[in-house]
Amino acid sequence: MFQRAIRHSDGDVIQVGAVDVRLMVSRRARRVSLRVDRSRGEVLAVAPSARRLADAAAFAYERHAWIAARAAELRPPTRLAPGLALSVFGEPCRLARSVGRASLEGPAWERGVRLSANADGEAYARAAAQLLKREAKAWFAPRLDHHCAALGVPAPPVSIGDARTRWGSCTPGDARRHPSIRLSWRLALAPPLVADYVAAHECAHLVEANHGPRFWALVRDLVGDPRRHRAWLRAHGATLHGYR
Repeated sequence: MFQRAIRHSDGDVIQVGAVDVRLMVSRRARRVSLRVDRSRGEVLAVAPSARRLADAAAFAYERHAWIAARAAELRPPTRLAPGLALSVFGEPCRLARSVGRASLEGPAWERGVRLSANADGEAYARAAAQLLKREAKAWFAPRLDHHCAALGVPAPPVSIGDARTRWGSCTPGDARRHPSIRLSWRLALAPPLVADYVAAHECAHLVEANHGPRFWALVRDLVGDPRRHRAWLRAHGATLHGYR
């Protein structure tokens, strides 16, 4: 009897052995592949187009042993929840909750946002992320002022986002738009020198919109040798991206 082929959609989850694998379309992909997203704690089967998702699923079934091994290495995401201990720009603190309020408490300060009394865990996590975004914006603004002054360029506005694949981005600006810098709120959980390196990196892009020798010379002038900071992000970036 003829059996209709299964049609897959971007974002579908298939089970390969005991592991859930998410199917994903990436326009930048040139071929079917498997990828481990350590920030989300999941395995991805990537296809260059929706028509190739069936091929990606078949490839995942073929590589079941590899998938099982990688899944065993994954750490589950860390939920932002009351009682969680954090280091925010090097300052020890913890998340807390009182009636109608989510707070970030440290030895010398406390920050809070309103929270409905019956808010669930997801709502608390969103409120906690908002707190960290506020801290990040307040911390980064003077650092951008400092680095831009050293570069001799005006400091653009900084926005704090929730990017999952990059730590920051810079739009140098042109006749049609103003320059801007966007940074990840998860940098608030990194050591201050590492967070400052990312800020300097994006400021340097206001002058050099590439990663050529002149760009890296600017970065070194601002923060010294960036290799140790880049190494820290490679080693610990997945842990930071795991906070949600």
